[in-house]
Amino acid sequence: MEQVLTQRRPVAQTGIAISPLGLGTVKFGRNQGVKYPQGFELPSDNEVRDLLALGFDLGINLLDTAPAYGLSEERIGKLLPNSRHEWVIETKVGERFIDGESSFDFSAIGTRTSVENSLRLLKTDYLDMVLIHSDGDDVRILREEAVLDTLLQMREEGWVRAVGISSKTVDGALLAYELGCDVVMAAYSPLYTDELPVLESAAAQGRGLLVKKAFASGHLDKLGGKNPVEYALDFIFSQPGATSVVLGTINPKHLRENVAVASEVLADKLAALPSR
Repeated sequence: MEQVLTQRRPVAQTGIAISPLGLGTVKFGRNQGVKYPQGFELPSDNEVRDLLALGFDLGINLLDTAPAYGLSEERIGKLLPNSRHEWVIETKVGERFIDGESSFDFSAIGTRTSVENSLRLLKTDYLDMVLIHSDGDDVRILREEAVLDTLLQMREEGWVRAVGISSKTVDGALLAYELGCDVVMAAYSPLYTDELPVLESAAAQGRGLLVKKAFASGHLDKLGGKNPVEYALDFIFSQPGATSVVLGTINPKHLRENVAVASEVLADKLAALPSR
């Protein structure tokens, strides 16, 4: 059933196609100021390389990273297995995390500098998806800052294939689609459904939607039941607007288990579709 994960889903009209599960890489490069129930040590280079190879073998082609994820971009650039063209790399602009503190810059020069730095660190001459890493004031950022116009221009110039926002508000996400964004990253889980209108809008408009915090940042134990991961993924994939669910792990066992559960959930949903 893991073959279900090799099926690719289109991201709007960009020509990009991604696996229904993506690998989040914040834990590759940062263990300060993260909202997980337990602390963790950063993995070694060999562990990162092996996890990337495992994810690829299991059918995952989407990597989620960001300058705010500490060493994540640099480590992906150094350790990525297979051909660069076999991966879809999604990174961000707007937020940096240095010495335990976040700082934000949504200016035109800040945006271009960030993209250029990501290209250098990731050792690539293009970025598949670049999302605005919102500080929470989505609407103001989109309407008043230069970041979106700059990214759209860089898309025209060929540096970036798809543009979007990792949003914090429903209004901001919906506005992003209105202003020409290809993709939005929104939070959604059985424990948090406030952003459901974003998923519904993505489905209605044929836009890309990446789901973050699918497992409530490690707090799915609050759901109870036999398999909270299965429940969460079934809940999310019941929404046709969910293009891909981004899961962050540095544990190979957890990655295998999550892929197996997701494959079963997706296979069941495919089987339930009416025959044509």
